[in-house]
Amino acid sequence: MTAAEYAENLHGNIEALADRLKTKRYRAKLVRRAFIPKEKGKERPLGILVIEDKLVQTACAKLLTAIYEQDFLGCSYSYRPERSALDAVRDLTFDLQYGCYGYLVEADIRGFFDNMDHEWLLRMLSLRIDDRAFLNLIRKWLKAGILEMDGRVVHPETGTPQGGVISPVLANVYLHYALDLWFEKVVKAHCRGEALMCRFADDWVSAFRFRDDAERFYRELPRRLEKFKLEVALEKTQVLRFSRFHVGKERRFSFLGFEFYWEEDRKGVPRVKRRTARKKLQSACRRIKEWIKANRHKPGDEFFRGLNERLRGHYNYYGVRGNSLLLKRVYDWAIGCAFKWLNRRGGKRKSFTWEQFHEVLARVKIAVPRITEVSRRRVYA
Repeated sequence: MTAAEYAENLHGNIEALADRLKTKRYRAKLVRRAFIPKEKGKERPLGILVIEDKLVQTACAKLLTAIYEQDFLGCSYSYRPERSALDAVRDLTFDLQYGCYGYLVEADIRGFFDNMDHEWLLRMLSLRIDDRAFLNLIRKWLKAGILEMDGRVVHPETGTPQGGVISPVLANVYLHYALDLWFEKVVKAHCRGEALMCRFADDWVSAFRFRDDAERFYRELPRRLEKFKLEVALEKTQVLRFSRFHVGKERRFSFLGFEFYWEEDRKGVPRVKRRTARKKLQSACRRIKEWIKANRHKPGDEFFRGLNERLRGHYNYYGVRGNSLLLKRVYDWAIGCAFKWLNRRGGKRKSFTWEQFHEVLARVKIAVPRITEVSRRRVYA
C-alpha cells in the first residue's frame, strides 16, 4: 500500500493501527531488501519498510530521542536534533586547530549496521526503559524477516536494516555504551595528555596529545569492540601523526567526505585546512555526468533547474573555507559536460558555440561556486 492509498482513510487506518498496538496484535512486516551503488562498484544494502511500520517506528524514534538526548555525549553528532555532519566537521577543525593534539587514530567498524548484537542492544535499552511492551516492540523489528530481491526470506540474528526509521537512534544507543562512554570514562582517565573523539554514526576520529596514548587506544579498541560483537576494519584503522609541526598534504586524513591537513596561511601561520576528499570529488563528478547524459533531452529551463539543484547541493555541503578550488573544479566539470552532451542532441549539428552557451548560462543564472560555511562555532551543552 502506498502512502497516498493509506491517506485515503487516514483516520480509520491510524485508529486500527493504534488498537492493534494496544491489544498487542501488531506484527512487524517483512523488510524488503534493496541496494544502492557505492564507490568501486560496491553496493549498500537498504531495508524498505511498509507504511505502518514506518509510522510506528517514527513515533518510537521520537520517544527514544527524548529519553537518550540528555544522555548522549558531546562527541556524538549523528541523527541528533540541531546537529549535523557539518557541525562535526566544523567543531573537529576548531579542536584540532586550537587544541594540543599531535596524533590521530582513524578507525572503522566492519559492517556495523549488519553486526549489532540484538541481545546487547536490548540490554542497553533496558537500562533506561522499564517498559517490557516497548522493548518487545523493538525486538519485533530487529527480528523481522528480510525479503531478498530473489524472493527468499532471511531471519537476521544480528543487525538492524539501514533505511529503517528507528535504526539510526538504535545505532547511536549501541555506540553510546560500546564506545562513547568507554572513551570518556576509561580511555581519557588513562591518558597522559589531552584526548578527544568526534563521532558521526560509525565513522569517528580520535585525537591524542602523545603517541603512547594513541597507540594504547589503537591496541585496546579491537578488544573493546569484540566484546560487543563488533570488528575493526584493520585496513581502514591506523595511527597518524597530525600536528602543526608537520605541515603538508601528505599527512592527511578523511572524515565525513573531507580531507583534513595542515597548511600555512598567507601570514605563515599553520592552519587546519579542509578540502573535498578525492573519492567524493570523483563520485560527485561522475554523478553529475550521468545525470546530464540521462536528462539532456529535457527542455532548457527544466534541464538547468535540475543541474542547479545538484550544484547547490554540492556547494551547501562542501562549501567550507579553503575549498574553493575544488568547488570550481566541480563547476567547470559540470559546465563542460553540459556543453558536450547538449551539443549531441541534434546529431552532427551543434546546438551551441561556447559564446552562445555562456549567454545561456547567464540567462538561466547557473549556480556558481560559493562558500556556504557558517562562521560561528555552535556551542553544545
